Amino acid sequence: MKISYDPRYNIAYIYLQEKTGQVQTIQVSEQMNVDIAQDGTIYGIELLNANQQLGTYEQGKLILVNEALGESTEVKLLI
Repeated sequence: MKISYDPRYNIAYIYLQEKTGQVQTIQVSEQMNVDIAQDGTIYGIELLNANQQLGTYEQGKLILVNEALGESTEVKLLI
């Protein structure tokens, strides 16, 4: 899994898998789109207004947590 963030447009994309073919984009809400293949495989999730959706607006950071290992990593976001 990979997460990209573009502070210029405040958009995040959560890559669940690499796209191997054509996908259909489904608009879930005004702030979320999901890319899905014909077989139902979800390839990624696009978050518009990402700071608010990821809860990072005030802190300016994203914390990635590996629950199994009890480890976390902090990523600072430019806002």
